[in-house]
Amino acid sequence: MAFLEPAAHQDNTPYRKPCALPEPRTALAHTVDPVVARYFLVSARCGCFTQAARSLNIKATVLRKQLAQLEEQMRSTLFVFQGRSLVLSPQGQVLQAQLSALAHEHNLSVSACEQPRIRLAVAEPILHDILGRDLIALLRRNASVRLDIISLNSEQDLQKVEADVVVWLSDMYGMGSAPSFCIQPAKALACVKYLPHIAKRYSRLISGPDSLEGLADYMLVQWQPDENIDALRPWNTLIEQRQAAVVHVQDYSLMLEMIRCGACIGLLPRYMSYFDRALIAIPGLLPESLQRQAWMAVSADVNHPNEVQMLVDLIASTFEGRKEWFDTPLRSQL
Repeated sequence: MAFLEPAAHQDNTPYRKPCALPEPRTALAHTVDPVVARYFLVSARCGCFTQAARSLNIKATVLRKQLAQLEEQMRSTLFVFQGRSLVLSPQGQVLQAQLSALAHEHNLSVSACEQPRIRLAVAEPILHDILGRDLIALLRRNASVRLDIISLNSEQDLQKVEADVVVWLSDMYGMGSAPSFCIQPAKALACVKYLPHIAKRYSRLISGPDSLEGLADYMLVQWQPDENIDALRPWNTLIEQRQAAVVHVQDYSLMLEMIRCGACIGLLPRYMSYFDRALIAIPGLLPESLQRQAWMAVSADVNHPNEVQMLVDLIASTFEGRKEWFDTPLRSQL
């Protein structure tokens, strides 16, 4: 007995050679520009486009544009938001692994590039009152900057310091005590005049003193680095003669806080009412000669002129932008 298998179904469709699989998207990582690859890896590490742009020292709009072009090149969405958090998509995670492997294979660093170290030495009042905000803005724009900020509280500090840029205060007659290291010609920035100050919150409750004798009824606060400044001699003499109601502080910020909140009267630059609207000057108590000169100088031996010049331009622009702080006549405040 013969057993017969049914014949297989005959398909008349002509034979086609299997199509080659499309090139894996991860293979495109080899074609990514190294700069754009770093932009992507830093953004992935930071989880924030704004912070990544700061670290890379570029504008956030430039970073987003480069990453958008990268997504077009990869034909994939690389970043997604989960709530408020920025995370990599699955395709982005694969690309991150691929680019990281390539970086290690070619011994390339994906970390921040080494930045030149710039040293800035500034008199404490100028640092706190005038330059602080703009320096913070500089750091906010560029998270990779390498900056040493040195506070100068005395002429001794000025003599000991070594810096690329130095800003200091002297008496009005000449530069006074200049830095001990070799500097380029110094630039006069502004004339800083001094007046006693009190907080507005306390001046509303009392009539301000109109003579030196009237100060006897008030607590006075003295910033210790000012004690030996010849230009401030009238105020310092008044402090030395005090038998009570006087406090000496080493910290500049603490002195300001005692004036704001402790009902104290202290000697401050005349511009302070512009910097802190809670404080007002008391004119007419001390001679008009209480004034000092702000100077800026650059080291004669600069290793990174471009970065130093950027800092010099920032300082000059800050003083120019606050010109009215020094030149405008004192307004009637009491």
